[in-house]
Amino acid sequence: MKSTTNDMTTGSPVKLIIMFMIPMCLGNLFQQFYNIADSIVAGKFIGVNALAAIGSTGSLMFFVTGWLNGLSSGFAIIIAQMFGAKKYDRMRHYVAMSIYLMAAFSIAMTIGFCIANGPILRLMNTPDEVFGDVKAYMGIIYAGLIVTGAYNALAAFLRALGDSKSPLYFLIISAVINVILDIVFIACLGMGVEGCGYATVIAQGISALCCLFYISKRFPLLHLEKKNFGIAWGSFARLLKLGIPMGLQFSITAIGTIIVQGAINVYGPVYMAGFSAAGKIQNVFVTVFTSFGATIATYVGQNRGAGKMDRVKQGVKCTQLMIWGWSFLFMFLMFFFGRYLTYMFVDPSEQDVVQAAVTYFKTVFWAYPFLGSIFLYRNTLQGMGYGLMPMLGGVFELVARTCIVIAIAGHTSFAGVCFADPAAWLAALVPIVPYYFCVMKKYKNIKTVEAMNE
Repeated sequence: MKSTTNDMTTGSPVKLIIMFMIPMCLGNLFQQFYNIADSIVAGKFIGVNALAAIGSTGSLMFFVTGWLNGLSSGFAIIIAQMFGAKKYDRMRHYVAMSIYLMAAFSIAMTIGFCIANGPILRLMNTPDEVFGDVKAYMGIIYAGLIVTGAYNALAAFLRALGDSKSPLYFLIISAVINVILDIVFIACLGMGVEGCGYATVIAQGISALCCLFYISKRFPLLHLEKKNFGIAWGSFARLLKLGIPMGLQFSITAIGTIIVQGAINVYGPVYMAGFSAAGKIQNVFVTVFTSFGATIATYVGQNRGAGKMDRVKQGVKCTQLMIWGWSFLFMFLMFFFGRYLTYMFVDPSEQDVVQAAVTYFKTVFWAYPFLGSIFLYRNTLQGMGYGLMPMLGGVFELVARTCIVIAIAGHTSFAGVCFADPAAWLAALVPIVPYYFCVMKKYKNIKTVEAMNE
């Protein structure tokens, strides 16, 4: 059967980026749909407390799954570089080493987080009314991290070779299954929020199996042999050198959102539910930014591997313009229509919850262009093999969020805590934008790029 790899080192950068980004965006939307579907079903069939319980896990879910996603994305950049350089044997070797590492991290995280589940939730100021539900839901998610890690790794391998469509198809299938299982477990069997957790894990497992089957049938370049699995500590080190900073970058950002969530929890279930609904809606639109980021990482990775730094520069410029265009549309929609989108999660009669969501939107909407730019410059640097500086951007985010929470939480209104997000987005750009321009000056010498591909 014919392979569906996509060489991004030739052709129009704009066309390549758009055609790769659209399936990525749809795929990310369906991946988010797991937690959104859980929240909608829980909010409609169980009540506001159930919505608050599942919604309050968003930052914690991001922390846990973000680490695995960051690791797999970091590993995939090296695979994309090998693919761009047409070093296919080395590429398969790195795929095998990535499998070892993803399995090890997934198992270790399952054990560690299952043990620390309760203490973590206490540190987050989780109210007693929802504590039991949150603990049960997260316990199921932790138990299923091996399938989460498997899907992230397999989908990352496909994207590294330029295929962003196949992971989308598998996510559509699993998202539909997730919704069906949510309704069956909660509405029909009365399982409560635990039903949402089981539905999520089962659906993710199905998407992982679909990826594995597809790779076995359509991607001979990714067919591994026994020799590919020979342990090579130097290869582990190279993968971890990029994967760990990317994983930490996600996790550091998530720690900041957990701190904010902890501050929101102090205000009670009504504000927790409003903040949760607003976050879910915002994340849908932010998916365009994350998709541009993932696209530019693959595009840059392949072109850097091929030594075509002029194309890297072209791709970054056109992506920046597209991000700005989406940002302004995003600002308009959230400011004027955010209230009505909130009705997806709660009944319009829950005006206190709706008003909390509207307060969040009107506090942060102006900063969306800065948020979009984070994904562009951070992922561009990662695509070129730089993991430390993007991680430092995450540290700046964390410091900004923490400072706002310490200064404001409990001393002022809910809106003051919401300001932690735009402050963090601005802070993240401080180290990464200047560093990007410094790096581009360094890579004017094409021989330097070729030497680093060895």
